Amino acid sequence: MPPYLAQIIVMGVQVVGRAFARALRQEFAASRAAADARGRAGHQSAAASNLSGLSLQEAQQILNVSKLSPEEIQKNYEHLFKVNDKSVGGSFYLQSKVVRAKERLEEELRIQAQEDRERQQTPGT
Repeated sequence: MPPYLAQIIVMGVQVVGRAFARALRQEFAASRAAADARGRAGHQSAAASNLSGLSLQEAQQILNVSKLSPEEIQKNYEHLFKVNDKSVGGSFYLQSKVVRAKERLEEELRIQAQEDRERQQTPGT
């Protein structure tokens, strides 16, 4: 009985190991394809997300901004910052999230402006 039990355990570990390796390869390929699709701008945006700790989508959700317009970002930021002020019963944590979201969106605007300047400087493309 023990030899059969050992064989079953070994086979089970092999099956799970192969499945895990296959899933890992698929995830790596998907990640590489997504990074290639984003291109150079995606790398800058991803770096900004890593630095701020917020993705672009998270920052847009926090400030309730659908498109990146400086006026809308500033207006929503001011409102949410005031509402979450500790002196009026707000939360310092939420207030700091609002500040980080604004910083992340401003960084994205800066990246987009830089890309626009680079596109204008390259003739014939």
